Amino acid sequence: MNDKNKVIIFDTTLRDGEQSPGFSMNIEEKLHFANQLIRLGVDVIEAGFPIASKGDFEAVRQIAEMARGVQIAGLARANNDDIDTAWEAIKNAESPRIHTFISSSDIHIEHQLKKSRAQVLEQAVRAVERAKSYTANVEFSPMDATRSDRAYLAEMVGAVIAAGAVTVNIPDTVGYTVPSEFHDIIAYLMKNVKNIEQAVIAVHCHNDLGLAVANSLAAVQAGARQIECTVNGIGERAGNTSMEEVVMAIRTRSELFGVHTTINTAQIAPTSRLLSHITGITVQPNKAIVGANAFAHESGIHQDGLLKNAMTYEIMRPEDVGITKSTLVLGKHSGRHAVVTRLADLGYQLSEEEIERFFKYFKALADVKKQIYDEDLEVLIGEAVYKIKGRYKVTNVQISTGMFSPPMTMVTVKDRYRDGAESFEVAHGNGGVDAGINAVKKVTGTNAKIDSFSLVAITGGSDALCEVTVNVSDEFEGHAISVFGNGVNIDISVAGILSFVDALNKLEYKKKMNGFKDKAAAYAQAEL
Repeated sequence: MNDKNKVIIFDTTLRDGEQSPGFSMNIEEKLHFANQLIRLGVDVIEAGFPIASKGDFEAVRQIAEMARGVQIAGLARANNDDIDTAWEAIKNAESPRIHTFISSSDIHIEHQLKKSRAQVLEQAVRAVERAKSYTANVEFSPMDATRSDRAYLAEMVGAVIAAGAVTVNIPDTVGYTVPSEFHDIIAYLMKNVKNIEQAVIAVHCHNDLGLAVANSLAAVQAGARQIECTVNGIGERAGNTSMEEVVMAIRTRSELFGVHTTINTAQIAPTSRLLSHITGITVQPNKAIVGANAFAHESGIHQDGLLKNAMTYEIMRPEDVGITKSTLVLGKHSGRHAVVTRLADLGYQLSEEEIERFFKYFKALADVKKQIYDEDLEVLIGEAVYKIKGRYKVTNVQISTGMFSPPMTMVTVKDRYRDGAESFEVAHGNGGVDAGINAVKKVTGTNAKIDSFSLVAITGGSDALCEVTVNVSDEFEGHAISVFGNGVNIDISVAGILSFVDALNKLEYKKKMNGFKDKAAAYAQAEL
């Protein structure tokens, strides 16, 4: 039965989100994240832009074959090659969707496409018809819709619906519109497109003016019933509509909007944390819903009110988005069942293989750390379960340093490309980290350099887990490439060394990827 009050959540983290500089993922990471999106309960996963590169195609194909209980969309420009390639990538999905697009604004039509309105309209219709020959589930987007002539936009929307599009997305491609104007645009289409009831109207808003969530909610009030969004609001330039913000706004103010989603909100925080770990880019502390300070209160007045009644200063419960209030939970005497139960409470559902791997990391940490906190568990999830399986693995680190002796570090590294052979080197440096990284460079022969280095203590105390994130750059076939790496350990120096080796593994992976130029060119034309 069609629920007219349900807002479909279309997640484009793996497509538009991944286009954002610094947010690229490898295939294994995309599969892990797609699995988490399924747990989150999104309705549609836009898995990628298949024609952009061989890597993108393969990632979309594997996600389509793996995912169940969710629609898998592939993006395609309004041409036969793109549409055919998108179908090849998603055809084995349980519920495949082709999402095709072309610009509708005069500034794009004249300066980018160099065509007439009539030619673009014809191309849009042909593209939908082509996609329809593969699947009934076709979505169309008139790119730069909010800067388009409204009459022409309405004509295009009506034409693609008549051609078979069952979803029509109205993108604010450059984050130009404001809520009242966007409401009027959607209301205009609802009134002036005669066959509008035959399609779901969607919106895809960018955050250039900080209005993506507000614009999406205004569109819902005007009748839109699909929101295209990303976890943590990542995406081109200033990002996209933030999934967690728009979902919790609809839930918290349900009496105002009169609509609902089917998102499992308890999975919001785990999903946000997983994305941060995969990309190495954390959200700012004051980020709505998932920021470290989102449910923190320092003001005495606020604290007094919270102690009397949490609703005095909290409009949502932290538990509703998967943020736990517990602190100390586990230690070295904790058994497997207790650990698995706590992980489930935090929103993580692991396979038996993943549990086995995680428990080894947990026991190693518990042997040296008296108290293990939820934050520690979440970091270990990233280390034990989601970290890339790369060429190099650090098997031992020995550091010698003192106030009056130069720091010296010995690092032993296993090389998977050499049948697991281990080599070690000793190097000096300005500190334990610097000496360790110099040793790694000697072992691996890399010329990569660290561009930035950041350190976060995960929990309080002198035995806190430390998470180090580095940005590392190198050159490959004349191209400058950069990646991030992260490492976690109680010892800051070891965490720094592990982060550098993690980055080297990602550089090795990236060097294997083909089509850097093709991918960049395709992405440049795929910004909705």
